[in-house]
Amino acid sequence: MIKRIKHSLERLIDKSVQNKASDAEEKLLENFSLNEYQKSSWNTELMGNADEVSNTIYKNIQFRIGSKKQSFPYLKYMAAASILFLVGLGFFYKLAIVSEKQLTFQTLDVPKSIQLSDGSKIYLAANSLFQYPEKFLAEERKVTLLKGNAFFEVAKDKKHPFIIKSGEIKTKVLGTSFHIQLSKSKCEVIVITGKVNVTTKDQSVDLVPNQQALFSGGKLSRMSVDKSLLVNWYTTDIALNEAALQQVITVLEYKYGVQFQFENKSVLKNPVTVFIEKNASLESVLKQINYITNLNFNEYDKIVKVN
Repeated sequence: MIKRIKHSLERLIDKSVQNKASDAEEKLLENFSLNEYQKSSWNTELMGNADEVSNTIYKNIQFRIGSKKQSFPYLKYMAAASILFLVGLGFFYKLAIVSEKQLTFQTLDVPKSIQLSDGSKIYLAANSLFQYPEKFLAEERKVTLLKGNAFFEVAKDKKHPFIIKSGEIKTKVLGTSFHIQLSKSKCEVIVITGKVNVTTKDQSVDLVPNQQALFSGGKLSRMSVDKSLLVNWYTTDIALNEAALQQVITVLEYKYGVQFQFENKSVLKNPVTVFIEKNASLESVLKQINYITNLNFNEYDKIVKVN
């Protein structure tokens, strides 16, 4: 029964936050929340000042859903309701999520890494932005790749799935390693080890090693992966021997979070041998390729134009 209530509430709240709930559904949420608020009791010694706690929770809820300009009356009742009651009942897990202190991790010109509270390691490419909780408290370990590319080494925990939101897709795992590349036009998930589930609003694919999911133009598809991408290039040196320039460029796009534009795309087939140190700057790598190919590379706001 509790699971059924939990599912119904989550569904209604999600619809409300997305402005898809009907007037009747909004009223149902408000009445339910008000009823729970009126029934609940507050223990000041155990839980602190009711007004301060409820205001903090309400602000966190608004921040979490990004709806400062919108009004959701039921949230105020839920925020003011007994925390002891909500946590003890265990159905309204969204309040547990918003109580997680959210941190951001950003990279500029070079890749960097971070270890999360569960032991998972995240390697961010240059020009990337990642959001994560200071400590995982909810049933699911939720993080967000806001911008750029990342390599994930997720600590195994079958009881607490690890979920990454990146643009319009969600990637769900229990413990595995994979890449996510997020740009304005697409999002890619490349699996190195383990199993991964990738979903959009109405599409889903399961991936195993050497497979990738591509979300572009509103469509989610599954395909095989270029072997040059099946490495953690954030933590290791990379030696590409007699590789097509296209292959080298693909690695650089992942590692440094940039896009390349070529005047003459036929050069992408040319074989090159390149050694990329793990802490090398993009500028130094481009100079190396320029020396080998006699091409000119010019970077403009994360776009490298080649002629």
